[in-house]
Amino acid sequence: MNRIALAALAAAIVALAGAADAQQRRDFSKIEITATDLGHRTWMLQGEGGNMTAAVTGDGTILVDGEFAPLHDKIKAAIAALSPQKVRYLVNTHFHGDHTGGNAGFAQEGATVVAQVNVRNRLAAGTTNGLTGRKTPPATAEALPAKTYTDAMMLVLKDRTVQLGHIANAHTDGDTYAYFPDADVLATGDIVTLGKRYPNIDFANGGGIDGMIAGVDAYLKLVNDNTRIVPGHGPLVNKAKLAEYRAMLADARERVAKLIAAGKSESEAVAAKPFADIQASIGASDQASVNFVRVIYNSLKRG
Repeated sequence: MNRIALAALAAAIVALAGAADAQQRRDFSKIEITATDLGHRTWMLQGEGGNMTAAVTGDGTILVDGEFAPLHDKIKAAIAALSPQKVRYLVNTHFHGDHTGGNAGFAQEGATVVAQVNVRNRLAAGTTNGLTGRKTPPATAEALPAKTYTDAMMLVLKDRTVQLGHIANAHTDGDTYAYFPDADVLATGDIVTLGKRYPNIDFANGGGIDGMIAGVDAYLKLVNDNTRIVPGHGPLVNKAKLAEYRAMLADARERVAKLIAAGKSESEAVAAKPFADIQASIGASDQASVNFVRVIYNSLKRG
């Protein structure tokens, strides 16, 4: 790697670390939780961090993901405005803090935190970001999922069920989707991320581009044209948009795979700017494109 490439890579790492630090400094007092009615006592909740899905039953509320810990009271109030039923189950779609920050607060109020077993393992051990090297310390005992599963699980309350399924080695190694059949609503976790951003692939913690594509394929088989799809980040999706997203993932994989086959290093792959047209179409930042090249490159090399 030449001196210029090393400098560019170092700058990217510094920028990512700065973004992480900025995330820690966000002012949660200004965040409002909004609810989108998906029908059949089911809502998408959005604040700061990953999207949430709330499903009210006659015996408690099922909440998928819980954003950041400082937002617990606001999330609780938003749910209370929809129903007097308290959170009975909190499902983690994966271990990242913008989805699991609410674990301890809701667990202390009686909710059972549910996740794929690798989520508990990652939270208990602590993790390292593959791009920045930033370390996240082990979670406290009360923040760990109390109920885990390996491949699939059904949560059953008084008058509703939710189907949980594991997608292997996709966004992470512990991804869960939640499907509410009576409402025809699917919560995907960060295997699906939309808006002015690319999806992240946590290659250092079991994620991979091939698993991301396989995960979307599984979703496409599960949903129909009327399914309301709640992505990990971004607006609601339908099946047609999900298919477009899948095509983008496959195209991005192929572009990076060709650079690897041509013997390009990671820094050379970044310098080739293989996603210039995709970046323009979604309005993502230059740094986001750099990161997306790097996570696909690393997941393919490790795979």
